[in-house]
Amino acid sequence: MSVSVEPTSVEPTPVDPSRNDSALVDGGAGTAPPAPATEVLRAHAEDAFAAELTALAAQDDRPRPARWKLSPWAVATYLLGGTLPDGTVITPKYVGPRRIVEVAVTTLATDRALLLLGVPGTAKTWVSEHLAAAVSGDSTLLVQGTAGTPEEAIRYGWNYARLLAHGPSRDALVPSPVMRAMTEGTMVRVEELTRIPADVQDTLITILSEKTLPIPELGQEVQAVRGFNLIATANDRDRGVNDLSSALRRRFNTVVLPLPETPEAEVDIVSRRVDQIGRSLDLPTAPDGIDEIRRVVTVFRELRGGVTADGRTKLKSPSGTLSTAEAISVVTGGLALAAHFGDGVLRAGDVAAGVLGAVVRDPAADRVVWQEYLETVVRERDGWKDFYRACREAGA
Repeated sequence: MSVSVEPTSVEPTPVDPSRNDSALVDGGAGTAPPAPATEVLRAHAEDAFAAELTALAAQDDRPRPARWKLSPWAVATYLLGGTLPDGTVITPKYVGPRRIVEVAVTTLATDRALLLLGVPGTAKTWVSEHLAAAVSGDSTLLVQGTAGTPEEAIRYGWNYARLLAHGPSRDALVPSPVMRAMTEGTMVRVEELTRIPADVQDTLITILSEKTLPIPELGQEVQAVRGFNLIATANDRDRGVNDLSSALRRRFNTVVLPLPETPEAEVDIVSRRVDQIGRSLDLPTAPDGIDEIRRVVTVFRELRGGVTADGRTKLKSPSGTLSTAEAISVVTGGLALAAHFGDGVLRAGDVAAGVLGAVVRDPAADRVVWQEYLETVVRERDGWKDFYRACREAGA
């Protein structure tokens, strides 16, 4: 004999915004108070750029989708930068084609989820965080995809002490970030979607198509309220690891984030991010550091493109991605070296070891590629003698 239970919608569990995440996990007992904003190593986007978001909201008179903090136009302005009528300068968070950002933003205003796709280091995570911050004012609802991500991370889990004591109940249920976003009508992020096992990925199909999350243990369901959507990221290098099923891929609108088109654009991106990171770490601004940034960007672009900037010499490419994010890391490391073990001026010797570490991932094959590039290109390039010597010393 079968028993039919009429599904009911589950009301969202109120969350006290004054409590930090650790308090929610530990129940508050013995939990340290949240650190002051000035002590946080990396603030969430909605906190780091709160003044810009507030200024945009105050002057944003365009239509906003349900539960959005800003209009789609204002969200795009927040990501791409601009100057507001009152003179407030909005710093660019993403440097790239405007149409890419516009398509991503408008996708979130529809019933389609958004998949940001690209090679590692193309700012997929950065863009997803800022989209969630601008749209919902909260970028912290996050599922980090790994090979061990369980189904509970996407659907829900159980408080086993309550489950054993009282049986299945709403109080014993532990909502996932996806469930919370559905009940609150906000954005949720899923990082590295293609790293998640295929059977776990497919738990998103009903959520994205029916906007419903069944809870069969209780005979209930969670229905997404207006404002809910999902932003996922995946990189091209993971294709074939856990490819998305055709059924799941249809639920996404895919936006490909490219590498910077020009050296000038990439130098600008690296300079901005290094400056932001340096200020958060109290590193001094390196005078004339732009010259070394330009060299690092040039090396990375030539090696990953397989040709020198002038197009005259074909090159072998190493196994690594040599992305913009890695260039930022190399320059930031060099800036720290210059600040703590030098005279504060960023020089070739400060970035050489970082460049070598980024290029030579495979000690056998990549070292050959690097040595050939060093001797045939860098050695002969005007004004690069100091960089050549520093790289030789770093690899000795």
